[in-house]
Amino acid sequence: MKKKLLITGASGKVGWSVAEKLRESGHYEIVATDLEEDRQRGIVPLDMTDPEAVREAARGIDTILHIGWAEDREDFLGRVLPVNVTGAYHIYEAARECGVGRVVFASSNHATGFYSSEERVEPEDPYRPDSFYGLSKCYIELLGRLYADKHGISSINIRIGNYPGNRPPASKRAMKIWISERDLASLFACCVEADSSIDFLSLYGTSANTENYYDIGYLKELIGYEPQDDAAALREEALRLYGGLKDDELPLQGGGMTRQ
Repeated sequence: MKKKLLITGASGKVGWSVAEKLRESGHYEIVATDLEEDRQRGIVPLDMTDPEAVREAARGIDTILHIGWAEDREDFLGRVLPVNVTGAYHIYEAARECGVGRVVFASSNHATGFYSSEERVEPEDPYRPDSFYGLSKCYIELLGRLYADKHGISSINIRIGNYPGNRPPASKRAMKIWISERDLASLFACCVEADSSIDFLSLYGTSANTENYYDIGYLKELIGYEPQDDAAALREEALRLYGGLKDDELPLQGGGMTRQ
């Protein structure tokens, strides 16, 4: 029997790419959701601030891919807290109440953006968020830790690097943390299929980039993730397309998000 996946934020760039690719694989039954319905793309409405609606959507689901996110990154009290943070709480509560076995959360590299660009950061290293956006990602990762420890819900956090869709990376920093469309879908699928003994896991989501900030080689053995792409192979295409790469490399890994 196919696993049934609930995907939040399916209208967004990451959410739609993942939903479309996993649906095309034929391995899963996909329930794609977002705040607004999109019948043409098979997206049904779901307001994450409505706990009853989230609970109803979670019934009969095997794994939730929580990708939904309000766009405003800095309005912490007005948008980030009530929509993103509270919405994540509703997701985990619904998972607990409805017997969902795993939540895969689309976190961000900005959870550790204040580490030096010269450092090799491991997922177990202390949080160093570079913005309210990164801070909220840290909180939601810890929410997953709580629900894993207290309620037995397997929680996996993918700290996504740079995903520009089906375009090459546009900056020097992006070249280091880029993830391709097929690698993105593959990574989410690997997290869905990862051994049930994994109760909690945070990892960095990138392709096999030559100059990667992060060590992801261990993920092959751990969850079967074998990225197929390398940003370096697209450097010439990026130069032709953009007329050059944006010079956004700063002393800190979070790039421009670390500026005051």
